Amino acid sequence: MGLDIEQRKVPHMAFLGNPGTGKTMVARILGKVLHRVGILPTDRVTVVQRTDLVGRYVGHTGLKTRKMIAKAEGGILFVDEAYRLMPHKSGNKDYGIEALEEIMSVMDEGKSVIIFAGYPKPMKRVIDANEGFRRRVEKFFHFDDFTPVELAEILHLKMSYLKGYKMHPCCTIQTVASLIEREMTEKMRTERNGGLIIPLLKNARDNLDERLDFDVEDAEVMVTITLDDLEKGLHQISEESPDEVWRV
Repeated sequence: MGLDIEQRKVPHMAFLGNPGTGKTMVARILGKVLHRVGILPTDRVTVVQRTDLVGRYVGHTGLKTRKMIAKAEGGILFVDEAYRLMPHKSGNKDYGIEALEEIMSVMDEGKSVIIFAGYPKPMKRVIDANEGFRRRVEKFFHFDDFTPVELAEILHLKMSYLKGYKMHPCCTIQTVASLIEREMTEKMRTERNGGLIIPLLKNARDNLDERLDFDVEDAEVMVTITLDDLEKGLHQISEESPDEVWRV
């Protein structure tokens, strides 16, 4: 005889953290986990932002938002930069609120897991402004910024991105961490976090290519990234516009 057990409630969540801290990546992993344990019928993760939900005229937002909700059914709807659905000032006419309310209206149905993600401070404005938010979103996860050591570890793991290349032995975790800490301000690291790594590796590879002589014969030299290559790569990123943010 089977037990009469209440069906488990779908766990809606909020992911709070700066860009590049892995919020989207964790959502994709979570989709596979929730599917495997039987909470969700699929492992599909549908990532949306304001432009995917908000229309330009009356009635358009509802249609766009419902379309994305339907697309995400059975999996996870990941609302990135969810704070952009709320106007900065009360009283401003903004269709983003309509999109947010449309999403919240289907959360009790349990057909999908909704994850709202964004910077911690702006997200607080969304959480506090909507009475039903805390009632429907019960799980809050805070994603800390990566330390220089953690960024150096990620860089070593991401070396597979540069197929055929390798790090010079002097580019240890601690040496690279010290380089990142010295060359990147805390603000720069906060703006990029893990999103720093791929452009850094790309810059380092380009710097290696530029310094090679045409008559170089040593194959190892041709594919070995040095600490100087990484340092120049960090300088190039530091010189970029502060508005240009890399994400993971």
